[in-house]
Amino acid sequence: MIAVIFEVLPRSEAAREHYLDTAAALRTELAKVPGCLSVERFESLTAPGKLLSLQYWTSEAALAEWRQNEAHRHAQQLGRTALFADYRICVASVIRDYAMNERSETPADSRARHG
Repeated sequence: MIAVIFEVLPRSEAAREHYLDTAAALRTELAKVPGCLSVERFESLTAPGKLLSLQYWTSEAALAEWRQNEAHRHAQQLGRTALFADYRICVASVIRDYAMNERSETPADSRARHG
């Protein structure tokens, strides 16, 4: 599984709204790409105005398909030229993935301590 952490600092409140509207409009394109597990957006509690998109993908190939999507490429260009004061993208392989009731990948020491 691949995680994408996309941090963005919009240039203004209007740019923020335009970014969020653009992201919402891309949802239909995103739904066409097999391998997208989830996309969520959050706002920073410590850095005013900073937004974060957290994405999970089944593979790097699925992510590459999205990256090369023409509507997404257009949105990328719009972000760089008009909407973003700054951005950062981190792409990572997920080492472990577990939850409260899905414990198969829980580290042994944590499983011994918490079940």
